[in-house]
Order: sequence, then C-alpha cells, then structure tokens
Amino acid sequence: MNTTNPETPVVSDAVGSNRWYLSTAPIVRALVHLCVPMAAAMIVGAVYNVINAGFIGSQHDATLLAAITFGTPLLGLVMAIGGVFGVGGGALISRLLGASEAEPAKAGEIKHVSSFALWGSVIAGAVFGGVGLLALHPLVSVLGADANAVPATSAYVAVMLVFVPVLAAAFCLEQLVRAEGAARQVMIGLIASTVASVVFDVLFILVFHWGVVGVALSMGLANLGVVVYFAVWLHRNSEHVSLAPRWFTLAPRVLKPVFGVGVGELLQSAFLIVTSLVLNNLAVAYGDSALAAMGVAVRIAQVPEFLVMGVTLGVLPLLAYSYGKGDRNRLMSALRASAVTVGAIVVIFSVGVFLFRDQVFATFVADPSVLVIGVTILTAQLVAMIVNGFTGLLTSLFQATGRSAAAIVMSMAQGVLFIPIVLVGNLWFGLAGIIWSLTVSEGLVFVIGVVMWLASRRAIDRGLAEGSPERAEEALEGADA
Repeated sequence: MNTTNPETPVVSDAVGSNRWYLSTAPIVRALVHLCVPMAAAMIVGAVYNVINAGFIGSQHDATLLAAITFGTPLLGLVMAIGGVFGVGGGALISRLLGASEAEPAKAGEIKHVSSFALWGSVIAGAVFGGVGLLALHPLVSVLGADANAVPATSAYVAVMLVFVPVLAAAFCLEQLVRAEGAARQVMIGLIASTVASVVFDVLFILVFHWGVVGVALSMGLANLGVVVYFAVWLHRNSEHVSLAPRWFTLAPRVLKPVFGVGVGELLQSAFLIVTSLVLNNLAVAYGDSALAAMGVAVRIAQVPEFLVMGVTLGVLPLLAYSYGKGDRNRLMSALRASAVTVGAIVVIFSVGVFLFRDQVFATFVADPSVLVIGVTILTAQLVAMIVNGFTGLLTSLFQATGRSAAAIVMSMAQGVLFIPIVLVGNLWFGLAGIIWSLTVSEGLVFVIGVVMWLASRRAIDRGLAEGSPERAEEALEGADA
C-alpha cells in the first residue's frame, strides 16, 4: 500500500508494480505482463470444461450433458451482465488512472466508478436471477430442452439463477482488477477458481451424486471464492478503487461512459447466443456428422483463439491508460505491438494446422464422414480467425478510448450480418454455405471496424491532446455530431 500523500500519483519504477507496466514499462514487457496470464487463464478454463464434461459423462446419463448444453447460452448472458459493468467500468478506471498522472484529482472519481460497477452488477444480477426463477419453466422451454431433458435442465438452471449475482460480480471484479494492470492476480484468481471447481465436482458429482445440481453449485461456490479473493486484493492493494456502497452513484458522468462501453458486451453476447441457435438449427438438418464435425473443429481452434483473446483483452487496460494519460506514442506503440503479436499467432497456428489438418482432425475422430466435413469446417474457421483477431483488437481500442458507438456497432455487426448470410448461404450452397458464412461475416465485420477506426482517428487524437477522459469524451461527442 502507498503511504504517501493520496493526492499525489505514484508510479513505481519497480518491476513488480502493476502501475509501472501501464505507465512506463517497455511495450513488449508490458504486453507479456498483461496478456500471457489472460491467455493462460482462458486455456485452463477450456481444459476444465473438458474435465467437467467427463465428470458428467461418468454418470452415463445423456440428459445431464444435454442440460448443461441447454444452459450454456444462459451462462453466457449472465457473464454479459457482469461485463456491462465490469468492462465499461474497467476501461473508465484505466483512463482515469492515466489522466491522474497529470491531474491527481481524477483518481478520486475511481471510487465512484468501482462501487457503481460492483453493486450495479450485483443488483442487475439479482433482478435477472429473480425474474428467471419466477419464469423458470418458460425459460427452460426457450432454451430448447425437450421433455426428457426438462427436469435436469430446470434443476441446473434454477441453481445457476440463484448464483447470478455472484457470477456477475465475479466477472465484474475480474475486469476491475485487470484495469489496474494486475493481470497476474486475475490469472491466480481464475486458476484457483478452476481448481476449486474440480474439487467441488468430485465431491458433489462423484461422491454425493448430485448430477447437474452439483455442477451448478460447484460453479457458484467457486465464483463466490473469486469474489472474495478479488475484493480482498483490491482492498489491500489498490490505492484508488473502493467497493464500499457509500461511493455508489448514479451520476451521468459515471453511468454514461460505463454503459456506453458495457452495453456492447451485452449485445455481443446476445447476438452470439442467437447465432449459435440459428447455426445449430440449420446444421442439424445435415445429420449428426455435421454437428460432430463442428464440435471437433471448435475444440481444435480454441487454443489459438484463446491466445489471441489473451492479447486483445489483456492490452485493453494499457490502451485505456495511455489514452487517459494523453500519451499518443505509447498508445500507438501498444496497438502496433499487439497487432504484430495477433498476426504472428494467427498466421503460425493457421498455417501449421492447415498444412496438417487431416492428421490433426484424425486425432479427434476416426469416422471418415465426419473427417471430410470437419477438415472443411476447420479451414473456414482458421481463415475467420485471422481477421477475427484484428477485429477483437479494434474493439478493444474503441472500448479503451470510450468510443461507445463504435464499440456497440462492432458488437452488433457480426450477429446482424451473420444471420442473413447463413440463411442465404444455406439456401444457395447448402452445408458449404453454412460452413463459410461465419468466415464471410467476420471479414465484413473487420472491414467495418477498419472504416470506423480510420473515421475516428482524428477524434481519438483530439481526445489524446485533451489528456482527460471527460474532455476527451466531449471532443469525441463533438466529432460524432
């Protein structure tokens, strides 16, 4: 903890200082510090999903696996609720931290932002969970559960809805800790949560035989531990963040930038759910081989996708801090280095997997019919991943600089474009049209992002010159007008 005058911004030159990585550390070193832990935590999470499915599969009841599958879109929506407050609040906190180097008074606003973000996510989560429990049976039907899967799906969803405030708070706090550049602490919290989930799974599923109720309870308790860990860490280590309810505010200066960025996260998750449902319903007409091939291709592409997400999400606090500070050179250097890193990851993995696509896919499945379709799907996904990485980087830039309209457009564009493209593709080209529809839509979203980036460069430069989130926002609003 800093013991100097709280009104004086302190940026330590010590390597261990998270603020130092945001402010003055060499760009490559800062990226390693911010991005590697994020990628590692996501990969560990993906491994847990496989282990979790194995625990449920050991019960030899297909309806249990189906219940988890049906509940997945709902879980994504719950995380999006936390993202509305966490991503928007985290980006604003990083900008205020950067601005406080020149104007120390800016740091005082961070208490209001962090308190609003946390308690806003808890309140929104409680409302969502309560409404969901009251409308449990219609909700389960909307999720697609058939008569056989309704009991298990209802039990799984009900327990999940009870823990919605905890899940939303956990995701929100993760973003607030990241906003201070503490990526290693986020990784520790997420990996510890994964380990705890495995332990709870063994206890609740294998010992007590609670099935999907055990899965949901395990997830809820593990995230409760995450909430405690992040809250304690922020209380002990953060100079400016406060989670105390007394700092909660509904002032427009806080609500507008938080929701401006955060709403994009909610819309993106909603459209991802819709696109997944549309894709699955169209693909099922082509038989189990097509669905199985899609599932395997997604798992193969997960590793490079998580590495890319580690970069695009990890760099956001650095971009926001540099923008709030008014440091154009650092912001552009971070953007260039991130783009090079993303490009290297997608090219190396895409070329490598493409060259050995038959061998890679054959390690997951031996069925020739699945293999033929799967190789085509994997090729399409690898091409989409190349542009998707840069699309994610542009989205992070818009979020970091408070370009709420651009961030929302990026979040909506894929879903808005994908649905008509996949419907037309299915009508004109059959299965091939479905397979390549995501690639086409991702390419169009990237083009839209580049156009918006070129159009906003002058406004971003004007905001950098102002050196203040508030004045920067005014400049951006003027440019939008």
